Amino acid sequence: MNEVYEKLLNCYKCVRKKTDFVPKVAIVLGSGLGDYAETIRVVDELPYGEIEGFPVSTVPGHAGKFIFGYIDEIPVVCMKGRVHFYEGYPISDVVLPARLVKLMGAEILFLTNAAGGVNTSFHAGDLMLIKDHISVFAPNPLIGPNIEELGVRFPDMSTVYDRELQALIKKTATENNIFLQEGVYAQLTGPSFESPAEIRMMRTLGCDAVGMSTVVEAIAANHMGMKICGISCISNLAAGMTMNPLTHEEVQEAADMAAPNFKRLVTETVKGMKQLL
Repeated sequence: MNEVYEKLLNCYKCVRKKTDFVPKVAIVLGSGLGDYAETIRVVDELPYGEIEGFPVSTVPGHAGKFIFGYIDEIPVVCMKGRVHFYEGYPISDVVLPARLVKLMGAEILFLTNAAGGVNTSFHAGDLMLIKDHISVFAPNPLIGPNIEELGVRFPDMSTVYDRELQALIKKTATENNIFLQEGVYAQLTGPSFESPAEIRMMRTLGCDAVGMSTVVEAIAANHMGMKICGISCISNLAAGMTMNPLTHEEVQEAADMAAPNFKRLVTETVKGMKQLL
């Protein structure tokens, strides 16, 4: 058996020994949504460290556990903390959580993150609907022997971010008076922030926001046939756009300030997913 697939199945078996909860929606909680679980009706929690072989986040602000519960009677699993390629994990481990929630039963993957603004009309604290993505230097998680049990060898990427879900997020933002930007998200490897020259390159390529996660997760989930949507919190303007140096503390602070609107948008959007499940 393929080693990557065998590890995934072993993690799934370990989860099922601890909980029989079947989510319909999986939410990856990025920076600024660390305490999001307080807004849902929690029925179970599972620390990543209790899942044999599961990668554990080493980033400050990423707690590292699955939280199972309900948002308006919709069963959800929240990933409180994610792992990143820059932490030294193989790319198959980085996307293992996204694959695992699909095996648990999730049909929709709601990706969130904190990102640097590349678009000159963006401001720190803005929320951006991810309409498409570009991967820069991050390895494709599908490289290697195809795992036929998960998906086809050459998956189509025309509409990774589901159009119905995009429309739902925009409608929800309007109804809740939440200002919402739209754009293309680019994943670079990190952990260093991008240089001003790299940001100019990103802008030339048509990117609106940059970060160190999300794209590889979307690729893996799309391969498995999940519906995907995503929102970035623009936590800072990228390198070269201001005279200020970039720090992780700045990112966390801006994400925390935007958190109330971010939480409301995620919650109300998930409530509206009833018709799509």
